[in-house]
Amino acid sequence: MHYNIDQTNDTRTLDFHRFILFYRHEWTPEWSFNSEVELEHNLVKDGHGELELEQAYVDFHPGNVIGFRAGVVLAPIGIYNLLHEPPTFLSVERPDYAKVIIPTTWFGNGLTVYGHWKDFRYNLTVMEGLNRDGFSLGSGLRGGRQKGYKANADDLLKSFRVDYTGFDGATVGLSYSLNDAYRENQDPIGYNLFEIHARYENNGIHSSFEYANIQFDNYSIGPDETRVNSSGGYYIELGYNVSRLLDLNTKIIPWFRWTDYNTASETEPAAALDEEYHYQKWLAGVAIEPIESVSFKVDYGVKTNQLTNDETQLLNLGVGYMF
Repeated sequence: MHYNIDQTNDTRTLDFHRFILFYRHEWTPEWSFNSEVELEHNLVKDGHGELELEQAYVDFHPGNVIGFRAGVVLAPIGIYNLLHEPPTFLSVERPDYAKVIIPTTWFGNGLTVYGHWKDFRYNLTVMEGLNRDGFSLGSGLRGGRQKGYKANADDLLKSFRVDYTGFDGATVGLSYSLNDAYRENQDPIGYNLFEIHARYENNGIHSSFEYANIQFDNYSIGPDETRVNSSGGYYIELGYNVSRLLDLNTKIIPWFRWTDYNTASETEPAAALDEEYHYQKWLAGVAIEPIESVSFKVDYGVKTNQLTNDETQLLNLGVGYMF
């Protein structure tokens, strides 16, 4: 549940953002079925709210080195697309980067080969691609997700990820994805997405970093057919569990995050678009976890547009859980 206060525009919203049911059935230790049904914004009525099947796959896992999934799967991109329940991130809302650069939650119909060997984990996923008609300058790739609904499969998304987990409490990895995004009655738009990510949670420290760059081929948008060659962004976050100093069982984690992203970072002809969709944001808050899977959160931040220098001041409160 989120309580969002936009102090600049004097608006307040109270929303139970997501309610998720996870169902798993295990036929044998090697064969299982896993699914996730998500209701967004309390109800589905007259175009409001969403009911989505975000995961639903048969899983064959004969050993640690290799496993197979077939059905509705997640794109193996970034930190939060594979694991995005509220207690897994410190802020009330997911990072802006995980909305407009990596369009979390990014799911679709497809196949996955995964596994781990020694300190390395890998994931190779082939799934439905994006629909270019849903791209926008403000939201990037996000509107292009087909979400498994009679998805066009003229060209499939190919995504490969590898992570190294040899450091205690740390994960460092990268992924590379490419696809020719479908466009009705027109040539597709090619894009490739490269991202790197790192996370460390140990000794009371909670830190993460993500960076992504998206390169486009033949992507023009708007009434003047502005050509967009690339978009991308990054964020860095650091928090510390002060309960370790106070000898408390309840985790109290003050934290700070800096974000910089641009959904039209390189355009032709060079124009104000390069700055119009360039945002920077600082956010600071506290996450309180009385137990491992319940989190109460508050954060405050300022988001700045680089063209106009307009600032939006945001105050958020939330509660999240998982089990």
